[in-house]
Amino acid sequence: MNGPTGRVLQLLSLLQTHQFWPGGELAGRLRVSARTLRRDVDRLRELGYPVDATPGVAGGYRLGSGAHMPPLLLDDEEAVAIAVGLRAAAGASIDGIEDTSVRALAKLEQVLPDRLRRRVNAVHSNVVAMRWATTGPMVDSEALAVLAQACRDHEEVRFAYQRRDGEESHRLAQPLQLVSAGRRWYLVAWDVRRADWRTFRVDRLQMPQLAGARFVPRQLPAPDAAAFVARSIRSMTPLHEAVVVVNATHDEVRDVVRWSDAQVEAVDARRCRVRLRAETIEWLVTAVAMLAVRFDVDVDASPEVAGRIGELSARLGPADPGVSGSFSQ
Repeated sequence: MNGPTGRVLQLLSLLQTHQFWPGGELAGRLRVSARTLRRDVDRLRELGYPVDATPGVAGGYRLGSGAHMPPLLLDDEEAVAIAVGLRAAAGASIDGIEDTSVRALAKLEQVLPDRLRRRVNAVHSNVVAMRWATTGPMVDSEALAVLAQACRDHEEVRFAYQRRDGEESHRLAQPLQLVSAGRRWYLVAWDVRRADWRTFRVDRLQMPQLAGARFVPRQLPAPDAAAFVARSIRSMTPLHEAVVVVNATHDEVRDVVRWSDAQVEAVDARRCRVRLRAETIEWLVTAVAMLAVRFDVDVDASPEVAGRIGELSARLGPADPGVSGSFSQ
């Protein structure tokens, strides 16, 4: 769409991508003068979009918060990506996210043109998610929102925390990033009172509140937050272990257990030995099941773990014709 109308829509799209746009950079993107940019901003305001302006040499524009969120301008790929993300979120370990995701999907489909609606519906009707047991820890969505805001704005946060051994404490932290690992969420943060980096399980974290103090982010002693969490998990003494010999290649096995605490060692060209570790039997059995639904596996584990795996094998093996692998102990 060319002309002033198309330019105003492009301006709205740009304002939705960043919190703040310097005036000169925004005018350059639109290839207009500063005066024309101001007129286009006024047109958006007349249409009800709250555009805030900051005067001066370093001034610019941002899309302000209003009573109603303005309509989103999405291209084909963005619309499909959001639909897929909402569908995946419905199976996440976030309290209340399933109903929220369904409502958001319904609203998204209402405003999409027929062409995009057909593409989104095609994705929904031809993709099915495998759902594992829902007994895992749930994360409060409000807590995630507070922590994400603190990470974004570099603001200290206070919360109550229960450690793995059950000890409870109150923390003051400088959050760096949230990390999602399977059905668990972790917060990587600098613990102010302990003067060290820490990994916090978000499901063990209660009543996070912004502390009001800003900070300059420190250098994390790891390539990124995900690597720091992985190292922290590996350093913990696991409560349960199992060794599994899998009839599959190293790459095939590594792809299946990439979200688990697993060490994969090739036995020969077609077999691998996998050492799985987990804090709970449920997580360990789930990891073994992920392998067994695809490959033949031999399991060496404690009697308690082996018994749980055997129960799962008895349920899955004869009853589910879609299971291609098998257990043996």
